[in-house]
This record gives sequence, C-alpha cells and structure tokens, in this order.
Amino acid sequence: MKLYFAETINGRKACAAAKYVGAPVEFIRVDFRTGEHKKPAFIAMNPNAKVPVLESNGETLWESNAIMCRLAEATGSDFWPRDQREIDVIRWMFWSSEHFSRYASRLYFEYIVKPLFGIPPYDAAMIDEAKGYVRRYGQVLDDHLRGRMFLVGDRPTAADFAVGAALPYAERAQLPLEGFAEIARWKARLETLPAWRDPFPVAQAA
Repeated sequence: MKLYFAETINGRKACAAAKYVGAPVEFIRVDFRTGEHKKPAFIAMNPNAKVPVLESNGETLWESNAIMCRLAEATGSDFWPRDQREIDVIRWMFWSSEHFSRYASRLYFEYIVKPLFGIPPYDAAMIDEAKGYVRRYGQVLDDHLRGRMFLVGDRPTAADFAVGAALPYAERAQLPLEGFAEIARWKARLETLPAWRDPFPVAQAA
C-alpha cells in the first residue's frame, strides 16, 4: 500500500492512523509548493487534487476518514470497530465533517496555510463566524466527553482521530477552545499516543 500525504490536517489524520494500526504502507510525500497535487498523474488518483490518497492493489481511495477505516480493516484493527460501536463512530465522523472540523479547518486554513502561500485573508466577519461555530460545537464535544476516556468506548477509534484532527494546530490556528476542560483532557490523552504525537514520516512543515 502507498499513502500519499502532505503535512495538512487530513494528511495528518491518515498518517497517524496508518502508524497507529501498524499498516504496512509506503509513505509518499506530495509537494504542494511545486503543485505536485495538480499534475495529471496525481489527478488521475484523486480528481479533487487533494491528499491523502491510499493506493492498494491497483485501486485508489481518497478522503481521509475512509482511508483511516480502510487501514484499520486491512490490519484487523479495532480502530474501526465492527460491532455495536460502529454506528456511533460513523456519527461522530460525520458530525466532525459537518460541524466542528468544518469550522476549525477554516481557521487552520486562514491562520496557517494562507501565510505560507501569501494568500490574502478572509474578511473579519468570516473569521468571527468560524470562531463562533467552533465555540458552539466545542461545547457539544466538551459535554459529550465528560466522564469518557475517548469519544466511543475506552479505546481510540477513527472517530477520535477525525474529530481531534485540528487540535494539534489549535494554538497556531487560534481555535477558541478556552474553558473546555474536557476537550483539553482528551487532547492530552491523544497526545500520549506515539502515532498521534508524531504521525509524519518526514519533518512536519505546516
């Protein structure tokens, strides 16, 4: 298996999952600065021109959440549970995409990605909107985590890596998570996992 990645939120998720489940992948870094993700060879693997992409047995799979689940399935890992927890994991992964990570990623793009490429900033109203939604959905997440070790059950699952994807960038992305003690506790617990703490096979750039 080949895992095409870059040092982005979604690339981080996939790399962390691969390391966590011990998947036998070859990590291949895609250089955004040279536009490698926009070249025909890469577009043929992912028409969205984004990372990560998993190549296996002549087939390609894109979308980081799907890749995490495929890697877990390939290794027989409980990281993608196939019991009564499965639907709950799916719920949190969809929730993250539609709500919490949707707006956290906007701030990540604003404060971390744009300066790297000299892209003009959004207007202040758009930034304020994103911060407001991060606070709103952060409260939902904080409430759910109360009394729990992880999002679903007492072991990490793909849901944790999906929902927590922006947290390693929280300070630089100016995520307004002050006062959410349960999120802070959960974030610290995730950071005890070597695969989460150091997901990339090469030095992190962003």
